[in-house]
Amino acid sequence: MRRLLRFGALLTLVYLAWYWETRRSVRPPDAPAQTLIVAPGSSVESIGHQLQEMGLVRHPALFRGLVLLRGVGGRLRAGEYSLEGPLSLDDIVDLLSRGEVVRRDVTFPEGKTIEEMAQLALSQGIAPLAFATAAREGKLIEDLDPAAPDLEGYLFPDTYDVSRRPDAATDLVSRMVQRFRAVMTPELAGLEARGMTLRQVVTLASLVELETAKGGERPRIAAVFQNRLKKGMLLQTDPTVIYALRKAGRYDGNIRKMDLEIDSPYNTYKYAGLPPGPIASPGRDALQAVLHPAPVAELYFVSRNDGTHQFSRTLAEHERAVDQYQRHRSGSRGWGPR
Repeated sequence: MRRLLRFGALLTLVYLAWYWETRRSVRPPDAPAQTLIVAPGSSVESIGHQLQEMGLVRHPALFRGLVLLRGVGGRLRAGEYSLEGPLSLDDIVDLLSRGEVVRRDVTFPEGKTIEEMAQLALSQGIAPLAFATAAREGKLIEDLDPAAPDLEGYLFPDTYDVSRRPDAATDLVSRMVQRFRAVMTPELAGLEARGMTLRQVVTLASLVELETAKGGERPRIAAVFQNRLKKGMLLQTDPTVIYALRKAGRYDGNIRKMDLEIDSPYNTYKYAGLPPGPIASPGRDALQAVLHPAPVAELYFVSRNDGTHQFSRTLAEHERAVDQYQRHRSGSRGWGPR
């Protein structure tokens, strides 16, 4: 009987010690937040060592034992965790098994290329190469655009929450395409009636996006482009030349006269029609402008140097606008046939 009592007392002490080690708060209520980064492929033991170094567990074996006892060894997820407030070891295991990683917002403005978006993703810990690699896979949009070699133009500009998990780049790119689909799905049924493919709409919208920052001008810019296309006129838009130069590794922030001769299918000063594909990701307003252009017969526009444009129907009107707004400016060309 005494042995049983002693054994029972020992079990009670072990239980109380275990309860104390796993259920007591290992962080004071006013302690600053601590960051725990669990790398992909981390073992339970290595995570235990991290927690020991952070002063959150006496010995890695305690963490390992708790994980095994709860049967969550295969559910501890990699990523960045913020440990805040009074947490017990049991709470920390809960956090890791639920995968409650830190999520941050990243905003992608309209008119950015895949490479530019990759650099913005870097600000929240997503490797640019991982983002660009995921965005170079056209399969996510092939049902709507079988000709898409990548996702240029189809990564919808918006604000997204991201985490520093191993699949963060792939997950983000997938959500950006899903957002594009949500925006465009109501319009897909009417594209055939407009005589346009989705690829043509997105390509033209990317030109509209980069030609003006004024929302009210976009339907008019879209109309000018469409009017020129119908007449077989060159689009002659600088953003396509910039895109061609970037693809050739030649863009330094300026466009020179010789750059207008770059032999690229994206060069709309040299080749008629739309470029082969989008040159950036257009926003909702630019897409809507292409789908619902202004009812105008204008064929030209030129910058007024204040963010707005002067529109013209004839070459003579356009030349007068160029004289007024551009020709006194060194290196300015205006816009229209030479």
